[in-house]
Amino acid sequence: MTKSLTLAPSSDVFSGLNRLRHDEPGFAITGFLLALATPLFLAAGSVDDRLHLGINNWDKPAKFAVALSIYLITLAFFARYVPASFRQKTGYKIYSASVMFAVIAEMIWIGGAAAYGTSSHFNTEIPVLAAIYPVMGAFATLLTSACAVYAVQIYRNKTVELPPTIKTAFVAGLGLTLPLTLMTAGTMSGMNSHAVGGTGLDTNSVTLIGWLRDAGDLRVGHFFATHALHGIPLAGLASYFMFGANTIWPVLAFSAMYCAFVVFTFVQALQGVPFF
Repeated sequence: MTKSLTLAPSSDVFSGLNRLRHDEPGFAITGFLLALATPLFLAAGSVDDRLHLGINNWDKPAKFAVALSIYLITLAFFARYVPASFRQKTGYKIYSASVMFAVIAEMIWIGGAAAYGTSSHFNTEIPVLAAIYPVMGAFATLLTSACAVYAVQIYRNKTVELPPTIKTAFVAGLGLTLPLTLMTAGTMSGMNSHAVGGTGLDTNSVTLIGWLRDAGDLRVGHFFATHALHGIPLAGLASYFMFGANTIWPVLAFSAMYCAFVVFTFVQALQGVPFF
């Protein structure tokens, strides 16, 4: 019998929020707190007009708060499809607490650098920040690894009430996020820059996103890599309605094309060509 599509327990907003808090309270609460912190960073930018690399010091903390908030809340949503027995294990609770610690540490690092008026990433001029950078890289890997853990657990969950199309999309999206992110972020770390060519300033960049217009920007590939956990599941949802609940080949084909697109933007940036 084909399982019906039940992605959410209720259309009621408050029921949905309570479900997030019930299934993964740490990720959900931390994610919402980061969302609430975003206006504070924007307010700081409105009263602190110092610039770094041509943009306001507080733009970066605000962007990271939004990105990490979305990431944690997304994981809290996927947690309902991870076996409850796994989520109740002491080892998982320690691991999830470590992920939250890594997120908070990243925000303190980025916010602290903004308050100091300098870069958090690729900063080799200030010894303390230069020493912290590789530690933050390890933390970034740790927090992204949660996608891989969830992918494995959802794949192994034989009792999950998901159609094959959707389950495949969830597993593929979560499973590809870590390797694609390691490829793009690891290269940026090794090059000690996200820019290939150009002036090195962010003044002539894409509004809101911040991608460079005058150089190759490795953050483009990194952006799409980290959002595989959103893009591929959404494609799976579209496939469910277009091709049916049991047809997984469109999801697999889209996943392959998504990987190819990330690699394309990555190579394009390495050649010094701007995405826009």
